[in-house]
Amino acid sequence: MDTVTLSRAFFGTSLAFHIIFATLGIGLSLMILLFEILYQWKKDSDYAVMAKRWTKAFAILLGVAIPTGTIVGVQIALLWPGFAKIVGQVIAVPFQIEIFAFFLEALFMSIYVYAADKLSSSLRLLSLFFVMIGATASGILITSANTWMNTPAGFSMRPDGTVYDVNPWEAFFNPSFYTGASHVVITAYAAGAGVVAAVAGYKLLKRNQSAREIAYHKKGLLLSLIMTFAMGIMMWVTGHSSAINLHEHSPEKLAAAEGLFETQSHAPLAIGGFVDPVTQEVKYGIEIPWALSILTGLSPDTVVKGLNEFPPETWPPFYTHVFFNLMVGAAGWTTMISGLALAYWYFIHHKRGGKLPKWLLWSIASIGPVSMLGIEFGWIFSCSGRQPWTIYGFQRTTEAATRADFIAPMYMLFIVLYVFLSVLTVIVLRTFFRRHPLLPELEGNGGKV
Repeated sequence: MDTVTLSRAFFGTSLAFHIIFATLGIGLSLMILLFEILYQWKKDSDYAVMAKRWTKAFAILLGVAIPTGTIVGVQIALLWPGFAKIVGQVIAVPFQIEIFAFFLEALFMSIYVYAADKLSSSLRLLSLFFVMIGATASGILITSANTWMNTPAGFSMRPDGTVYDVNPWEAFFNPSFYTGASHVVITAYAAGAGVVAAVAGYKLLKRNQSAREIAYHKKGLLLSLIMTFAMGIMMWVTGHSSAINLHEHSPEKLAAAEGLFETQSHAPLAIGGFVDPVTQEVKYGIEIPWALSILTGLSPDTVVKGLNEFPPETWPPFYTHVFFNLMVGAAGWTTMISGLALAYWYFIHHKRGGKLPKWLLWSIASIGPVSMLGIEFGWIFSCSGRQPWTIYGFQRTTEAATRADFIAPMYMLFIVLYVFLSVLTVIVLRTFFRRHPLLPELEGNGGKV
């Protein structure tokens, strides 16, 4: 395996591992804030217990997010020296500001964890608000760098690779920044709510729980389902905006995502299947006539460029279509199940009471894992769909990658490290919550955090 492929695999693995904790950091920060708001509003100590217990989980996950995020940052310089050279000149601003966003998140999380019971209600809310702002800002700032790679702006480049006429803020607010950042934040909020719903749904499947515990889990489940569904609807809106942005600025990626080879109006939307480059069609997929043109231009007359408009050496890999469909499928499942669960809750369970059916709880329990898989699929699609470019139109991946020969052994070492961290994280979470069971907190001084 050549060094470029190894560098991509190495960095992709690191990013895929880190994105789990980064996404939950954004999504859970909103849910914890909502728990605290409901506690202050309703004076229901169950919500205080939710805020306390999810804050503990958040702190453990943050402890993994910090070193893995540092690893990703260091690997940019080690694995992609050609890319790092341009980044340092053009798009360094979001990386610099992100340090302060992380400081804000970590500082106020520490205040809430260790001093919440000594703070007034307003200061508790303010602390969690700044945790959410810091976590969200970190995601937005890093996304800015990614969107700049997709739609570069704020600089010019001479034929010899010299960068000049740099405008850092134009690079920051590049053409796909707003759609990309909003989509990343909304999907993170949806994933965080989905994980909370999944945990609550799974807990309700367990036997021998007291009525107090069941009531507690149902409260958390209802709120998280509402947030999952609301963020799911917004996710489709921001996803639609992203599709329009692809049509305008990254037509090769859109064409690869849909397996479209010929430029055409009334372009169909291909669902499922796989792209056959020999026959230049999507095999075993379902085509919805005109839908791609309507999606990208709000009219069936919209002309969508096909891959044959571009040199074959600039085509993204054909598996882009698969990951695009997996991403959309995960979003569809999450939105559908949360909507179905809410409909059942209000039209059936609200009237009959009793236990929620197992089939529904198992479906809800799947929301969390499926949401996180959707995040992974989305990032794979975003980065792979840009290939063969690291900086679209300016720098190819082969030009950005290192030529060092240490990649393979280091990659193996880090795989072992990530497996170890995964196992350790699960053990720490399970050990902590087994030592701090729910019922004593509910029956004790649940109002204190």
